[in-house]
Order: sequence, then C-alpha cells, then structure tokens
Amino acid sequence: MAKTDSKSDKSNKHDKHKSPITEAPAAAAGKVPSKGAALVAPSSGSKGAPVINIGIDERDRAAIAEGLSRVLADTYTLYLTTHNFHWNVTGPHFNSLHAMFMAQYTELWNSTDVIAERIRALGHYAPGSYAEFSKIATVADVPQTPPKAMEMVRILVKGHETVSRIAREFIPVAEEAGDDPTADMLTARCTVHDQTAWMLRSLLEE
Repeated sequence: MAKTDSKSDKSNKHDKHKSPITEAPAAAAGKVPSKGAALVAPSSGSKGAPVINIGIDERDRAAIAEGLSRVLADTYTLYLTTHNFHWNVTGPHFNSLHAMFMAQYTELWNSTDVIAERIRALGHYAPGSYAEFSKIATVADVPQTPPKAMEMVRILVKGHETVSRIAREFIPVAEEAGDDPTADMLTARCTVHDQTAWMLRSLLEE
C-alpha cells in the first residue's frame, strides 16, 4: 500500500479551512462569514516598526479584522439612517423621536471610532468609504424618501437587531483566538443594540 504524504495530507486539510474573505486560514473558531468575498481590511504592514506581537496569530488577526470591518460597515450605515431620521421625522411624536434619534445616532457615531481603532490595533486598515461599506454591509441603506415616523422606528428596530446578529457571529472567532478585548467590545455592542431595539420596539406596541 502506498504511503500517504503526511505533508501533502496536512496541506490539503489546511486548505479546507481557508477564510472565504481573507483567502488565508481562518481563525480557530471557523470561517469568517463572507459578504461578496470582499477584502476590506488589508494589513497595514510594519515598515519601520517592530512586527506586531500581541499574542494573537497573524491569520487570526486578519480574520478578526475582516469581521470587525463588517460590524463597522453596518454600524456606520445604521448611524447614517438614524441621523437621517432625526432630520426628517415628522408628526405628533416629532419632539420625542427627534431627541431619541439624536441620542442614538450620537452613540452609534462614537462606537464607529472604537471599532475602527480596534481594527488598527490588530494591524489592519479600517474601511472608511461608502464604496467599501456597500460591499459588506448587511443593514439596508437609508430610504431615499423619508418614511412615516413609526415606519422609521420599525426600520431602526431591524437595523439594531441586524448589527447585533452580525457582531455575535464574530465573538467566538475572537474568543478562540484569545482576543478578549475584541470579544468584550462586541459583547458590549450587542448589549447596546439589543437594548435599543427593545426601546424602539416598545414604541410600536399598543
């Protein structure tokens, strides 16, 4: 019986676990869910600086950065939608919704900086253009025609729940790579989105 080439066998097994986004072996938790197979968090390199050595494998950092890029794209899209609704809401609930939307878009705006800077800390560039975000965002773009007030609320409920689901996908990836800061940050983001979705949903209950 012919002997199996152990190196070839290992290589073949390794290839089965390539990330569909990074085209590199994915983190220990499994593949990073793809969104158009777009690479949006390229490595920032280490020219003139020491190689990053924070205890997280380079390929795991790449997979986590791609996941965070999707969370960033969805967060930014939801921010823009909420800000749009703040400007354009009308009707008898104008004052309360105008103020609520402002508090929500301010929180979302501040969170984009936290997410983007974590991507940078992992040694990758953070996406920051509409073209890049459109490739990977799951949250729907803001409607061109402003909807009625309660429809705005429904859209934001779905948006917050979507971002929460996307963030949860990457918590195991970060945990298994030993990236506690990212796992904690994503957990905190889920808490915010879940609570905001609940508050918005409550406005729709009779």
